[in-house]
Amino acid sequence: MRYRDRIGTPLFDGAVKLMLLGCGELGKEVAIEAQRLGIEVIGVDRYHGAPAMQVAHRHYVIDMRDPYALKAVVRREQPDVIVPEIEAIATDALLELEEEGFRVIPTARATKITMDRIELRKLAASVGVPTSPFEFAYNLDELKDACEKVGYPCLVKARMSSGGLGTTLVWSSKQVEQAYENARRYARGFGEHVIVERLIRFDFEVTELATAYICDERIDVLFPKPVGHIRVGSHYHVSWQPFLNPDPSTGQSDCPLHAYGGALHREEEPGREPLWQSEWDGKYVPNEIIEEVERQIYEVAGKVVRELIKGPGGEPVGLGLFGCEIMVRLSDPEAGGKPRVYFNEISPRPHDTGMVTLVTQDMSEMALHVRAILGLPIPEVRLLAQGAAHVVLAEKGGSWGPVYHHVDVALKIPGVHLRLFGKPYTYPERRMGLALAIGKTTEEARRKALKAAHILEEGIEYRA
Repeated sequence: MRYRDRIGTPLFDGAVKLMLLGCGELGKEVAIEAQRLGIEVIGVDRYHGAPAMQVAHRHYVIDMRDPYALKAVVRREQPDVIVPEIEAIATDALLELEEEGFRVIPTARATKITMDRIELRKLAASVGVPTSPFEFAYNLDELKDACEKVGYPCLVKARMSSGGLGTTLVWSSKQVEQAYENARRYARGFGEHVIVERLIRFDFEVTELATAYICDERIDVLFPKPVGHIRVGSHYHVSWQPFLNPDPSTGQSDCPLHAYGGALHREEEPGREPLWQSEWDGKYVPNEIIEEVERQIYEVAGKVVRELIKGPGGEPVGLGLFGCEIMVRLSDPEAGGKPRVYFNEISPRPHDTGMVTLVTQDMSEMALHVRAILGLPIPEVRLLAQGAAHVVLAEKGGSWGPVYHHVDVALKIPGVHLRLFGKPYTYPERRMGLALAIGKTTEEARRKALKAAHILEEGIEYRA
């Protein structure tokens, strides 16, 4: 494969067209990066006024789960690249469009597999990456048996869903039937099919933003520094990069690890009780452990991504950034007390946790994604600063055109940057913005981002 050597002018003959399927906050940043390179951007989403629509050249409002509507829009616009940004898409229609000659990012096959938890676990098993113990179930009786095999506590997940919907933490057999009903309620297709996973008591989670790109006329995979993150349930809440920073002068991390369930985590999630507290919380981590964890992260993400980007003949054909979610145990009893990482899930697109790269890297995850899918060079990715990001959540629903007060107060904090997404209406715990911060350490950055985010949340004016 060769690098792209030309880009036309938007809205004229010869323009390079990028179609976004999904116009949320990640899509908005992708659209901005594409606009900077003179790309013509078409946004597609289910409602008017979505964030990326506000910066696209034009947009369409359709139900992207409707294969006929989706194919009609693509055929009308004839985009050079189709970029899925959300999961609620008719993936079979993408397969059909790919067969017609349209380029789906990374590939239609990869998009379909990553939306299907059963197929994704099969793929992970085929490439030999560690995962939590799991079982598949295709009806309620099989689910009861599967939970007993995996052991409690376990997670019951719909085979296909989005936003963490259809996922239940199950502590005993008494909860299995309700978990099954929850999975069926929120499933998108395969309503009776579920996956059961044993709950791993990790120390922290990371996202590896592995990027498949053209490198000297072949496709290779690039590995930026891993991003640490914390979720509330299945929703992203806080992220930071690097996940741990080794200090050569001391032989250990430059600040103590603020891990899952620790004091800082509890400050970031006031009013919520974590499921456990990592035994590594508050400890300095030796550099050799940091290096070993990082090596395993790249190895696991690389195996999964290289399998996903394969074409029909087994050759690499897919391009773009993947958000690979990985659980980290710094001293795993099942690995003889040594560090071990576990593959969880992967998204074939920029990841919500990776928005921290807007302030930490010389090329954000969205910039990397755009360069990769357009076939442009990526010489290197440099980490410029230690930083963190904290979500700004709505408390109330039903408000159109919310107003954000105290923006000036948040921006007075040194090193703080804001992203207000411009979403037109609220519902409880909807992500409306993001507070980003840089600091001398990730701990300092996390505290700054936490403070700024809570200032904004308290200043949201909900309009009737």
